[in-house]
Amino acid sequence: MAFKNFKVETDADGIALVTWDIPGRSMNVLDQISTDELDEIVKQTTADVAVKGAVITSSKEAFCAGADLSMLEGMNHAYAKALKEQGETAANQMLFDQSRRFSLVLRSIETSGKPWVAAINGLALGGGFEITLCCHYRVAADNPKTRLGLPEVKVGLFPGAGGTQRVPRIVPPQDAMQLLLKGEAINLDKAKKLNLVHAVVPAADLIKAAKDWIKGGGKALAPWDDKAFKLPGGPVYSKAGMMMFPAGNAIFRRETFDNYPAARAIMQCVYEGLQLPIDAALRVESRYFTQILRSKEAAAMIRSLFMSMQELNKGARRPQNVPPTKVKKLAVIGAGFMGASVGYVSARAGIDVVLIDRDQESADKGKAHAQSVIDDLIKKGRAKDSDRDAILSRITATPDYNVLKDCDLVIEAVFEDRKVKAETYAKAQPLLKDGAIFASNTSTLPINSLAEEFKDQGKFIGIHFFSPVEKMMLVEV
Repeated sequence: MAFKNFKVETDADGIALVTWDIPGRSMNVLDQISTDELDEIVKQTTADVAVKGAVITSSKEAFCAGADLSMLEGMNHAYAKALKEQGETAANQMLFDQSRRFSLVLRSIETSGKPWVAAINGLALGGGFEITLCCHYRVAADNPKTRLGLPEVKVGLFPGAGGTQRVPRIVPPQDAMQLLLKGEAINLDKAKKLNLVHAVVPAADLIKAAKDWIKGGGKALAPWDDKAFKLPGGPVYSKAGMMMFPAGNAIFRRETFDNYPAARAIMQCVYEGLQLPIDAALRVESRYFTQILRSKEAAAMIRSLFMSMQELNKGARRPQNVPPTKVKKLAVIGAGFMGASVGYVSARAGIDVVLIDRDQESADKGKAHAQSVIDDLIKKGRAKDSDRDAILSRITATPDYNVLKDCDLVIEAVFEDRKVKAETYAKAQPLLKDGAIFASNTSTLPINSLAEEFKDQGKFIGIHFFSPVEKMMLVEV
């Protein structure tokens, strides 16, 4: 049988190579077609006595970028329609069955009786990472850019295809909760240490290594299906468990104020699921996932952070007949905490930055803040010395306003005082080049009233960065 999103080739040793390659897309995403086809592939390879095992990989640079969120949004629309036409019970059952479909497909891989290997050739996130977790063996191509993770919580959801159950059965609960609640992707070194991948090999040897594991007698048995299996962190009600879960609950409350239903559901899924056999635990996960998928918080976050973001990246709401421009050099007037942070993130984005303050010492303090931020990232292994050198080379600290003559954008980040701002505008205006934009980072004073102090109001806008700038990916224009 021919498939649209997959190619299946069985070699002389009886090993099926399942290659994921969605036509017309730069990355594989988990959509309805891929789910249906993967289900059929599992059924065929399981039934075919000639097939001894299977390797799943991707022909693209990445393994999978995660679920197609537009598919999930479509499920919500279908639910709303069913709720209106068929009633709550039928609508709930429909959504539960739909949202659980992929989880059941992955479980069928795990229980197929034939060994499956995930050959991870690049990025594997969300549902893509969950596919690898249900495989009996995971081998990754050595690539410093590869990241593995479950970022669903960042769009108001959580892993609904076994992620909340398999991860805490592989790694200690503290590490599992970090992966699930923060949604941060990890590199291969950390994934290997946590046993989330079993082996890392040269890219050229990836498929061979995967097949060799099957030929070497790889077992088609997930650890949690073994009667001798023990949780890596011990039972929930063990001494270690009782030290972890109450503290984790307190941290969750402190950091979210219980405003994120998905984060709460993750805590509940893990706590309840680890007390159950895997099939019952997966059913619990699916129930919570269905509940969260219906939440107004998830709908809003998917719309704002994914659907609307895609539209904006394609130019939605952009003024017509206005050619794109690029800020090559940026000036920040006021090198205090806010101004220095704006300068840092701008330099990190590749923009040349000038930090201006009342004297050289104050300006230098602003640049020193940028260095402290990047030094902290280096200590945590999230940046290299070369990154710091590149960022700092783009930042110039000075008390001289004349540097404004070369800047495309000037951001004022001085003290929230009208008189101080007016004095800043008076000094800066004569030095602006043609086409330059002047912006205020004010968070308390109305932009319209501040603009009254500016002669060419067509050049004056508000650009408000949220603090701390390097952590809050939100800017008001």
